[in-house]
Amino acid sequence: MYRNQYGYTFNPYGYDGYFRIQNDQSLVKDVEKAINGEYSAIACYNKLADLAPTQQARQQIYEVRQDEIRHYEAFSNIYKQLTGKQPSPKITEPCPDQYMDGIEAAFVDEQKTTDFYYEIERKAQDLSIKETFRQAGADEQNHAVWFLYFLSFPQRDHFQVRQQDYGAAGALSASSLTFADMLTYAIQDEYLAQARYEDIRREFGDIQTFVRIQEAEKRHISALNTLFTRYQIPIPSDDASQYVSTPDSVKAAYAAGVQGEIENISMYEKFLLYDLPEDVRTVFTQLRNASLNHLAAFRRGLARFEES
Repeated sequence: MYRNQYGYTFNPYGYDGYFRIQNDQSLVKDVEKAINGEYSAIACYNKLADLAPTQQARQQIYEVRQDEIRHYEAFSNIYKQLTGKQPSPKITEPCPDQYMDGIEAAFVDEQKTTDFYYEIERKAQDLSIKETFRQAGADEQNHAVWFLYFLSFPQRDHFQVRQQDYGAAGALSASSLTFADMLTYAIQDEYLAQARYEDIRREFGDIQTFVRIQEAEKRHISALNTLFTRYQIPIPSDDASQYVSTPDSVKAAYAAGVQGEIENISMYEKFLLYDLPEDVRTVFTQLRNASLNHLAAFRRGLARFEES
């Protein structure tokens, strides 16, 4: 038996008879395609990291590449168990020569790969294969958010947005996280959102997009406070206002909203990779999904300014 990179045991005799799993040619082809995709991504992301305009972007792309190496190794071992042979990987997707073209291609590819891995998870019968592709799919979704961030802010120093690693910036730069850390970073990020929206409303009035999302963020704080109380963790004080600066225009306010939601989504995607109590996983998933909706709203607002 094989214990893969995610810590789940793979048994080639996993269901309904001797080596039946090896006869699933559709699964073999899917795993082979996944191996080639990871092999291509590893080569491409090394190239993109060399082209990155900031040290922080370079570091993050290398971290994404390390995830792809883990996926490649896990999928290769599954392939060997299914077929008895070593895979023969090949590059099936070209990597653009220009940084921004490569980031855009990576964003599109990561979205498609997320769907593909979740499809393999649904079809696979062996539980360890299902779990390997589920977690790989979650990684790819997180990668897509990062590449979207790089598309939106190509020159930004990605970990210097907020002082003292407060909120999502702190969560994303942390090498490890406890459950208490996750709750603290999450509610700090909600505090930041509230402070930012209050500042925008004072400066520019009650723009409906910001009013509506601010009300939703208040509900997020309430949901997180419930978890703090349930697990007897002290609720941090709200000192977010010191980290907020007034945008120069409504367009800049929308851009800040896009930035904040991308960071927020990345934070929750990172949290959801951990082993969490079911009620906590449900809340984090709901807040992540709400942020995806908020991101779309802010991007629509920003697009209106760019079209005018």
